[in-house]
Amino acid sequence: MVFLGGQVLPGNVGRAILGPFADPRAVDTLNHTLGVDRPLLTQYWSWISGFVQGDMGTSYVLRRPVAPEVIRALGNSLKLAAVAFALVVPIGILGGVVAALNLNRPLDRIISLGGLSVTVLPEFVTGIILILIFGVWLRWLPISAAWPRDAGFFTQLYYLILPSLPLFLVLFGYIARMARAGMIEALDSDYTRTAVLKGLPWRTVIWRHVLRNALLPTITVIATQTGYLIGGLVVIETLFRYQGIGSLIFTAARGKDFPMLESGILTIGIVYAVATLAADFLYSVLNPRIRLGGEQ
Repeated sequence: MVFLGGQVLPGNVGRAILGPFADPRAVDTLNHTLGVDRPLLTQYWSWISGFVQGDMGTSYVLRRPVAPEVIRALGNSLKLAAVAFALVVPIGILGGVVAALNLNRPLDRIISLGGLSVTVLPEFVTGIILILIFGVWLRWLPISAAWPRDAGFFTQLYYLILPSLPLFLVLFGYIARMARAGMIEALDSDYTRTAVLKGLPWRTVIWRHVLRNALLPTITVIATQTGYLIGGLVVIETLFRYQGIGSLIFTAARGKDFPMLESGILTIGIVYAVATLAADFLYSVLNPRIRLGGEQ
């Protein structure tokens, strides 16, 4: 499906590379050199067999191997996703826990309604607002995520704070609401009441009995957002001039660079599958009732 989706894009590869005023014979020659005039099944077999062996082909536009470009862009996206996760996961879970412990109180309403209100805003809107506040008016953070060459870890982290804030605002509401719902259900369960009747301290009840079960639905939500954080950040990466894999795929689609486009999309699919598998494994670890290949 990845290959077919790339091939059905309108336009001519040679024309996209050489420009709209290029000679038709030069366009045909370039198409033949790139192999895009071959039958689709032949192109697909050549592409997928090379991908399985680690060869993602050669970029039509850059005339360089695709694999280093995809790996570099994926590494950049993973850095941005890691910073966003480091911010939103603990704060989102904490917000959901605090909201559940203050059910139907003003603090609960502020966290729930505030989180959902910010979530519905598009990333480019919150991104522009944050750029104006922290980058233009206060000048606390750089408005571009393009850090200097040979920048160290803390310098790169400093440049990634502002791009990660729109992602934090988008995901905070989802994670907080799921954590809140899980906490409310766990607090009302029989095992929680039993632990309280045994005389266990309230802090022990929360940490040992409530949180472990309350966070199970939240893990699924976090896993489903991994694909978005890795490959769905075209707007954020464009706004902050960040060379991630989402920006790479967008540029490849616009330039009809099929090897780059297809390899990037398939790489995101693999990352998404691995993240989902890791979430399922962690889910089974936290919930003793679930076993991989358990008995019926």
